[in-house]
Amino acid sequence: MNNGKSNEKNDSRAPEALMLLSTHCVHCSSVLQSLADLVKQGVLSRLEVINLEQRPETADELDVRSVPWVRIGPFELTGERSLAELREWAQTSTTNRGIRDYIETMLAEGEVERILSMIAKDPAAMARVIELLDFADEKLHVRLGIGVIMEEYEGKPLLKSYIPQLGQLTRHADPRVRGDACHYLALSHGSEARAFILPLLQDENADVREVAEESLESLLK
Repeated sequence: MNNGKSNEKNDSRAPEALMLLSTHCVHCSSVLQSLADLVKQGVLSRLEVINLEQRPETADELDVRSVPWVRIGPFELTGERSLAELREWAQTSTTNRGIRDYIETMLAEGEVERILSMIAKDPAAMARVIELLDFADEKLHVRLGIGVIMEEYEGKPLLKSYIPQLGQLTRHADPRVRGDACHYLALSHGSEARAFILPLLQDENADVREVAEESLESLLK
């Protein structure tokens, strides 16, 4: 998980958790015990448990395909998770860093659809996605996932609203980050993006200059 800085939002209340399980689930018992321990310790304020064999409609309502499935605050987790991992997600579920770390973890696991669903529910999560661009050493799956998200919001008001944040990254020390930011600015279809892209035509890196040229062409179409 990243330790980058961002403006934090904090909620002093312990988050609630929802767990979906089934009778014959291999890992459900250990995850349930860990969640119960976190409630006893005050890390979680409340735990609701649903057996899908008794309430199968819940799986459809929440689009759950496998168990154990856990929701802690805004975070949805599947499969076996350790007590330490669940504790960390619970403790960071109301912070910007925690949300960014969750997005990073899900993208690294190939769960881009889960993050698209998260943004649909909370558009402010897009800011955390863009923050991940700031880390030049991101895993390939994370960078690819960010690209999928940006393409999903191509030309939409949400991406346009983040032109200033993307624009700041065009001055990043790493050329790969500058190039990615430039490309995503073009995907915004916003005229304000040109002011950030134009200086990159003179970038010291040839790849960045090429991306800038292509980005400006796409904005003029």
